[in-house]
Amino acid sequence: MTKSELIEKIAKKQPHLPYKDVELSVKTLIEQMAQKLSTGNRIEIRGFGSFSLHFRPPRIGRNPKTGEAVALSGKYVPHFKPGKELRERVNNVNNDVSGDNEASANEEQQAAQAPLQHAQQP
Repeated sequence: MTKSELIEKIAKKQPHLPYKDVELSVKTLIEQMAQKLSTGNRIEIRGFGSFSLHFRPPRIGRNPKTGEAVALSGKYVPHFKPGKELRERVNNVNNDVSGDNEASANEEQQAAQAPLQHAQQP
């Protein structure tokens, strides 16, 4: 799901809210989350999961074209840890699929299989 798809879905489920307000709310939420993560803060959304930063230590990598060793510096990367409710919901998706969820689940399955099918073709 993209940001614009999320905005569309929320706007349809909340017809009393103007589309621009929904769009502004989603963009503000994402901006605030990015701002807090960039300053090293952890974000926890109960029932959904938490976002934090993980440190990747410096290492020696390889230039794929030349094979030459390249020193890579350490860096922080965003990390998402799903909450218990989200993990349970994802693992029980086959038991509770209906209507709109079934269509999106099928689309996600097809999208996940598409690269595999393409890679298998000679």
